[in-house]
Amino acid sequence: MKLFSCSACGARVYFENDICLTCGHSVGFDADALTMAALELAPPGVGLFSKVGIGNGKDAASHVRYCENAAHAACNWLVPDDASSTLCKACACNRTIPNLSEEGRIEAWREVEQAKKRLAYSLLRFGLPLDGGPHKAPPLAFDFLAQGVTGHFNGVVTLDVIEADPVERERRRRLFDEPYRSLLGHLRHESGHYYWMLLVERGGAIEPFRELFGDERQDYQAALAAHYASGAPANWGESYVSAYATSHPWEDWAETWAHYMHMVDAVETAEATGMEPRAAGLLFGAAWPFKKYDVYRQESFDSLMERWVPLSLALNNLSRSLGHRDFYPFVISAGSRAKLAFVHGLVRAGVR
Repeated sequence: MKLFSCSACGARVYFENDICLTCGHSVGFDADALTMAALELAPPGVGLFSKVGIGNGKDAASHVRYCENAAHAACNWLVPDDASSTLCKACACNRTIPNLSEEGRIEAWREVEQAKKRLAYSLLRFGLPLDGGPHKAPPLAFDFLAQGVTGHFNGVVTLDVIEADPVERERRRRLFDEPYRSLLGHLRHESGHYYWMLLVERGGAIEPFRELFGDERQDYQAALAAHYASGAPANWGESYVSAYATSHPWEDWAETWAHYMHMVDAVETAEATGMEPRAAGLLFGAAWPFKKYDVYRQESFDSLMERWVPLSLALNNLSRSLGHRDFYPFVISAGSRAKLAFVHGLVRAGVR
């Protein structure tokens, strides 16, 4: 995640902010410009805003509103006043949300929405389509359910909102013997199934996918049953990013996709905050900052890995220093590196 500044006063604002704590301006995320904008009420002053300090011309003069879900304190994204929908680009993907009148549901949904917004930010930064793209696949959609089954089917990502409860999430993490479990991790994983449909199945990459990940035509339910009955093979770390990735080629892809998104977002955040320990090009006495690249669009895969490995090691040590588990409890082997490189290549090709 990049760092953002208030376009009115220049103070730092964060992705989830709806107000600048320095100057008091309302702020919101402009998904078209991928930046945070300071706002001032526009006449007649009923939910309509003009953007402050955002360039010149038509875009600067245009009016915006907050997404409809801002009324539930669940969204700070902006919608052009002339848009056909009252929902922002991210919330327009919602097909189902939980019953907000039930106790605890609105708090859980807010947590889920915060994670989904970070997923949406990454997808928009990559330039990946949310609407099915040129292959006319179903658009990306979300069903956020109470006591639903987390998964993906034909463009619809389903997430059980009870995962927003950290106690329940930890219980499930232990139950499934997982080193890592988070709302954002779930959403990144399930979005991987969606983009497999776009980039692999409909993008003409099925044969190279099978050479690397295996044949996805094997019985999916039988493969999952076998995995839960017997677990991952002892040497799974040689070729997979996680034990669950061994269950089926689709899950291997989705786990690899999620890890790739973890890496890119974390590297961008570390660079933006000036805490990245570069693996290459670091000379004693060299001036900071190093030359910056858009990690979502410009960075080569090898360069990304050269940055990610020392960063993840440093963050693991920092986490241990504070008495927590490893920040990134995984090891990227040569086999899983090749799969990550495949994802990287397809993302870049899909954007082109």
